[in-house]
This record gives sequence, C-alpha cells and structure tokens, in this order.
Amino acid sequence: MNPRYLATIAVLCLLIGLPVGIFMTVDAQRAPRKTTPEPQPTRSNYRLSGPYTHKNLTLFLVHGKDQTNKTFLTLQEALAQKKVRVYETKDVNELAIRNLSNQDVYVQAGDIVRGGEQDRMISIDFIVPSRSGRMPIAAFCVESGRWNKRGNEAAGEFSSSDNGVALKGLKLAAKSANSQQLVWGNVSLAQEKLSRNVSGDVRSPKSQSSFELSVEDDKVKQATAAYISALSGILRSKPDVIGYVFAINGEVNSADIYASRVLFVKLWPKLLKASAVEAIAELRQDAEMKVVSYEAIHGFLAESEEPKAAAKDVNGRVRVVTKEDDRTAFFETQDRSQKDGWIHRNYIRKQ
Repeated sequence: MNPRYLATIAVLCLLIGLPVGIFMTVDAQRAPRKTTPEPQPTRSNYRLSGPYTHKNLTLFLVHGKDQTNKTFLTLQEALAQKKVRVYETKDVNELAIRNLSNQDVYVQAGDIVRGGEQDRMISIDFIVPSRSGRMPIAAFCVESGRWNKRGNEAAGEFSSSDNGVALKGLKLAAKSANSQQLVWGNVSLAQEKLSRNVSGDVRSPKSQSSFELSVEDDKVKQATAAYISALSGILRSKPDVIGYVFAINGEVNSADIYASRVLFVKLWPKLLKASAVEAIAELRQDAEMKVVSYEAIHGFLAESEEPKAAAKDVNGRVRVVTKEDDRTAFFETQDRSQKDGWIHRNYIRKQ
C-alpha cells in the first residue's frame, strides 16, 4: 500500500480513538475507588502542651479560654479558713454542709473530709451557695473499721479536706457504680498496692482501714514528694491552662478540665498529689515506659464525649451530665445559675 495512504489512515484512527480515550478517562475518574481509606485519628477540640514526665507519671496540660468569671472557694480552703462546716449525720452515705461565707463553695467528687465517725469522700460535684443553711451532701465511707471519735478529732464534724481519692477504680466505684462495697474494696486494694511499692505497710495503727491515713503515711508522703517536686511548677508562664490529662505507665488514665483557670490553679496541688499517689500505687519497676502521643490524648478526650448523655439534677443549682460506655466515663458538672454553663469536666479511661 502507498505509504502516503498508510499515514492518512493512522491519523484518522487517532482522531476517532481520542474521544473514546477521553470518555474512558472521565468514567474512570467518576468510578468509586475499591480501596478502604486508612482510619483517621479522632481529635478533641482542646489545645495541649507537654508531655511532662516523672518516672511513670506523664502529664499533658490543657489550654483554653475561661468559660466563666464565677469564682469559688474550694472545700479545702473553706474548711481551712473555717468558712464552711461539714457535719457528721451518722448516715454513712450522707453528710451535711453549711456555708458561712459570702462566696460560693465548690466541692468536688473525690474530696476526702477527715474526722467525724468515719473519714468520707464526697461522691458528686456540688456547689454550696453563700450563706447557705445546712444542706445534705452525698458521700461514701473510705474508712470501714471505725465508728467513733479518733484521737483529738471532733466526732461531730470534719476538720479538713487536704486529700482527694486516688486510683481510678476507687473513683469509678463511687461515681459510676455508686457502690459502698466497691469503694471499700478499692480502698483495700489501693493500700495493698501502696504498701508493696513503698516497701512497708501503709495502714495506720490508728485506723487500718483509713485511706486518708494511708495517704498521709510517711513512706507514701516521701515517695509522693518526689513527683510533686518534679511536676508542680509546670503551670508557670502558662496563663491559659485550664486542666490536665495524665497517663501512668504509658497508658492514658484520666483528665480534669475546668471552666476557670483560677479554679484549676486552686485545685492543682490536690489533683497532682492524687495523681502522684496513683502513680506510686501502679509503679512497675520492670515495666518499659511507653511514649504517650498527642493523638492518644486527643482520641481519649473525644471518644469519652461520644456516648449518649444522661443528666441528673443534684439539686436546684447543680446538674451532672454523664456519658459512659465500657471504655470511658465522662462527667460534666453544670451550674444552673449560669444557664447550665459547665464548671468541671472529668474524663476516665476504664480500659
């Protein structure tokens, strides 16, 4: 065949096939992809800094804007200043509280009050209005073997609240299971773990079942002091910190976040001490420390807020919203007097 005709035929074939190729390309682009995309990590809306680590305790700070300009006295400072009185009622799971000051008092679940017939822990977040009358407040016993006056302490009132409960099992026994038996069981377990890791019995001869006295044991205080010394100053030069998240042995544990930096700073020494006590109880000498990532923290916070919400009115002033499943528990304390604005958010990793 004449080469000139061959060239002409080739050009015609190219012109005919080009639209087909274009349409095939467009169709291929429109066709759904068969491959499964990689899962993206869930992120929370909080801004974090850290990590800050001492031994097996790792902290991340939560930064954010204040959500309220409301100020509170904490239970610890109100008792120390004698601006609030907490009364023994002889009911294991209910105490009475009265605010003598012109400021509202914020009481946090897990606050331990010392004295009375038995040491107690407050079981739910609570706000005591200024100049309140005597009000009931829910509690659990964290000392099972005493029902009488101890030493020079008053049997009818509670003198101080310098400590909060440690170990997430103990917190969940009160806040989630609402079980006095589980609270006692977790107090005993905490004492066993602390005794093992400080190489000595932490149960006080004054009351062997008292969690409060175990935390105040000299060996525990000495071990705790090292954590506090290493980590207490991490808030300096950070004016927008409103909470923290902590991990123990490389595993995310819990978080506490507040609507007010001022409130968080007031509570920080007590929170850090409780976290240090928990770290000591869970210390494993031969454990390899894992690196805790920002994505793990963000994922934990976001995942905790996913379950369906259930609301409970504690009284006319306070509502607690709970979101809980098998993996996490989330508790948000709302102040009804501030259009249900939140005051405190507590996140706990169950497993």
